[in-house]
Amino acid sequence: MAAGKKGKRREKESGNRKLFKGRLEIAKSGVGFVVVDGLDQDIFIQRGHMENALSGDEVRVEVKGYHDSRSKRPEGTIVEVVKRKQTEFSGKIELHPHFAFLIPDSSQMPVDIYIPLHLLAGAAQHDHVVARIIEWTPKTKNPVGEVISILTHESKNEIAMQSIIMESGFPLAFPDDVIEESERMPMQVEDVSKQDLKHRKDMRQVLTMTIDPADAKDFDDAISFQSVGGGWYEVGVHIADVAHYVARDSALDKEAYARATSVYLPDRVLPMLPERLSNNLCSLRPGETKFTFSAIFRINKKGVIKDTWLGKTVTKSDRRFTYEEAQQIIESGSGDYAKEILVLNEMAVSLRSERFKAGAINFSSSEVRFELDADGKPIGIVVKESKAAHQLIEEFMLLANRAVANYVSGVTVKEQPLPFPYRVHDVPNEDKLKVFTVFAARFGVRFDLSSPQAIAKSFNQMLETVSGKPEQHVLEQLGIRTMSKAIYTTDNIGHYGLGFQNYCHFTSPIRRYPDILVHRILLECLEGNPKPYKQLEAMCRHCSDQERKAMEAERAANKYKQVELMAAFLGNDFEAVISGVSAYGFWVETIEYKCEGMVSATDLSEVDNFVYHEHDYALIGVHTGLKFGMGDKVLVKLVAANLDKRQLDFSLVEYMGVKQERSKKLPGGAGKPQAKKGSKKWK
Repeated sequence: MAAGKKGKRREKESGNRKLFKGRLEIAKSGVGFVVVDGLDQDIFIQRGHMENALSGDEVRVEVKGYHDSRSKRPEGTIVEVVKRKQTEFSGKIELHPHFAFLIPDSSQMPVDIYIPLHLLAGAAQHDHVVARIIEWTPKTKNPVGEVISILTHESKNEIAMQSIIMESGFPLAFPDDVIEESERMPMQVEDVSKQDLKHRKDMRQVLTMTIDPADAKDFDDAISFQSVGGGWYEVGVHIADVAHYVARDSALDKEAYARATSVYLPDRVLPMLPERLSNNLCSLRPGETKFTFSAIFRINKKGVIKDTWLGKTVTKSDRRFTYEEAQQIIESGSGDYAKEILVLNEMAVSLRSERFKAGAINFSSSEVRFELDADGKPIGIVVKESKAAHQLIEEFMLLANRAVANYVSGVTVKEQPLPFPYRVHDVPNEDKLKVFTVFAARFGVRFDLSSPQAIAKSFNQMLETVSGKPEQHVLEQLGIRTMSKAIYTTDNIGHYGLGFQNYCHFTSPIRRYPDILVHRILLECLEGNPKPYKQLEAMCRHCSDQERKAMEAERAANKYKQVELMAAFLGNDFEAVISGVSAYGFWVETIEYKCEGMVSATDLSEVDNFVYHEHDYALIGVHTGLKFGMGDKVLVKLVAANLDKRQLDFSLVEYMGVKQERSKKLPGGAGKPQAKKGSKKWK
């Protein structure tokens, strides 16, 4: 009886505690901040109040007051680690008579990992290994781990890429039960029964093609084309029917959800699904019958849509094109299926034009990829621009995604909209936008901020005005930084950047879990039996978080390759463009190799004391008036290339901009800039 009373008292006390769940971010200073959805301010965490939580972990925190009276920032103590961002770590084994430790490579793991001798998996002293944490109780300094692989004989690149994957919280391998389940799957569709055709439209006799990157192995979308007379065509967007094979709550499904996305690094892909599915059974390879989920449009050359059909299909791709092959056909007007591709391109051009007229923002994009040798070492870069062939596929994928979202947005359950994983994009950040518009005005660009539609129109007018001008790159980059991040959510606020009220991801279920959710919910709607998913908003949030982690991994891997490429050029001078500015210095991107590093404020202090001016996106000298701003050209020397930190450091050689003013001489003449053919050289 007494114990029961005590239990009730604990429950009541717990009920009065201010507990929140969020993501921990640890600053370089060692203090932490817990980001909680719905809270205006992050929760401040002192060093000693983090238990054993690491940066990126999902935690439960108890708020006990305010960090200071001025900011009213709440301060708390972490009481539980709900979910760890990273459970696998690489490092070197330090062997002792009765136990071992893993000395982690990553600074994100501040303590060594205790390894019992029977969990060493054959690892020896100083071996480089990967270990998984299997236990880490509260108040315990060191976690307990087990060795899962030995990397001693792997290349430095292999160790680095695996470490980046682990740092981002993605597992290196699939669990045994997932592999076993995938191995039970056939390599391809072996037979199409009459029962299958009762539920699927047979499209195998209609011309169908895929257009993908040259190195692609997982073809999750295809386009079919046929004329139906009277100037109308039937164009089908066919997507791999991954949900047909990945049963809800199966081992495959749970692992796909946990990963939520494939991760693309410069030399590899970490797939969301085992390769037996992603590269074989589900991949729309030419000449193979496949189960697909499709959006089929009756459309004319001007992009006018007369009718839309959504449903399950059976397809067979007739031809696989690379983007380069399709582009050659568009430019030359000749080649396999040239007539069909040219009509599809005409439609895509019309769809794209109408999309921008309706409010989509036309930010141009180019992709930098590394040329790698057989060992994965970078030997150069390739800049890939978005050409007509890329835009053709993009427009039809956008069309299918939008058609699915439009359809489901009209479905109700008990007179309420059916919860659905929309892909949304909010309007630009108001504070960032105000700073940007003041800066853009210096180039003669005026923004109408009266409505979101007017802002989008202003962006497009700006991009058209500055096209081909020196300021184009800087205004594009700064404009993109004002934008919100696209996320998955059941709260359908629309997609601002695309100008769509309803939008979702339907076209890439091999590499994105939200697309699998969309397929399942769409099928239920088409069958007339829609059922709200439990915890769908939490699932959307998880998928958004995993997408962010995958992007972080991609950036880290690209940065590693940049440092690896540039390490051969230590001491060399490079023409560069200022790509970012802060109080600590400015970042530059080399023109030749598109690699980014920093010129520190310490380096600049030999010239003057520089103050960061946020509204100018610039550092301005206190005594000289010298100005280093976004987009300015400089000549820099590479002074350090640190692979472990993935960091490039430059020193300033010449300032090649002409906008700065030298109103005063530098004190003592140290670092005095000398005029040289319109540039400023530091001596």
